[in-house]
Amino acid sequence: MKQYKYPPISQWKSLCERPLQNQENLESQIKEVFSEVKNNGDKALKFLTEKFDNVSLQELKATDSEIIEAEKIVSEELKSAIKIAAENIRKFHSCQQEEKKIIETTEGVFCWRENRAIENIGIYIPGGTAPLFSTVLMLGIPATIAGCKNISLCSPPDKNGKIHPAILFTANLIGIKNIFKIGGSQAIAALAFGTETIPKVDKIFGPGNQYVTAAKQLALNYNLAIDIPAGPSEVLVIADEMSIPSFVASDLLSQAEHGTDSQVILLSNSERIINEINIEINKQLNDLPRKEIAEIALQNSKSILLSSIDEAIEFSNYYAPEHLILATENAEIFINKITNAGSVFLGNYSPESAGDYASGTNHTLPTNGFSKNYSGVSLDSFVKKITFQNITKTGIKNLGKTIELMAEAEELMAHKNAVSIRLKSLDNDN
Repeated sequence: MKQYKYPPISQWKSLCERPLQNQENLESQIKEVFSEVKNNGDKALKFLTEKFDNVSLQELKATDSEIIEAEKIVSEELKSAIKIAAENIRKFHSCQQEEKKIIETTEGVFCWRENRAIENIGIYIPGGTAPLFSTVLMLGIPATIAGCKNISLCSPPDKNGKIHPAILFTANLIGIKNIFKIGGSQAIAALAFGTETIPKVDKIFGPGNQYVTAAKQLALNYNLAIDIPAGPSEVLVIADEMSIPSFVASDLLSQAEHGTDSQVILLSNSERIINEINIEINKQLNDLPRKEIAEIALQNSKSILLSSIDEAIEFSNYYAPEHLILATENAEIFINKITNAGSVFLGNYSPESAGDYASGTNHTLPTNGFSKNYSGVSLDSFVKKITFQNITKTGIKNLGKTIELMAEAEELMAHKNAVSIRLKSLDNDN
């Protein structure tokens, strides 16, 4: 990790830059994939899977026998853990359901809002070096609570042409039946356009590498929505003298091991703590199976000494991290000062891993500074909110003149007449 001491505010912008690929070249590649899938459907998906994943597929959809086989492969201990996590995630997201509230804004004018599930959704689950079966829970559970009718899940196949068994088990556990062995930007294209096998969806969910993220952004041009710009993982940790260096180091490494394009940031008001944490990082790094990945991510990462925790909070809000950990004394006192973060973890015993797996909150979060204007995935992500109004005779009498005056001032006389004709009708009835 690169180290900085008391950087001036003028340097903050450069310190907050994330590692990026050549976006122009990336966009060109994604457009070629989209064109291929749009024009050639399943044939294109098989061709692209062989090209990018070196796998020749006979069937795009996971079979019942593959799901049964996965059930046998996954250990009972892991099954139990997945079920506990699923229950916590279900509890947290179920409480986000809203009751209908009818508001009488003016006497006789009743307004309210109701939720309707997005009927057709697509879920993308990374499955390469880290098969994220936990993301199946994070996206599939709120989708089922919301009442989404058609859920399609795409995940890349392994060298044998099969989806990771834990992903298959988890999807089947929560009731997802349409599971497809497609990954990368071609999976996003398939969900965007539909093919002979994979149905077109209305909204696409799920994290991924820069190719997947770029594909989701391009999909916005084809009359569908995405969850959030969820790209490479990141965490920012604020640590003071009361933090436990080994804990902080483990949190930083937990994000660094996600991918070579991940980024971790350490902020502290104590140079001693920064040095102790860096020593711990080097110790723990040697024991990680994904050491080489984490080492590259750490090259894009920074530890920064600041004058106070308040200044660290200010820097964090400027950076707008996906994950924010406050490894500080009385972390709760800083809650109201946090304005930009995807998900926040308070105190020494709240590891980011808890949110990734089993505490109940959602781990699909905005990255690359998008927590300034996006929320993480929630139950609301899977519904549309439709407003209703019911205006009685009394209501139109009470509100009519207001509408007429405003419509006339905007020179929209048909708008005015739609009210005037009703008021005259009511006058004639009297």
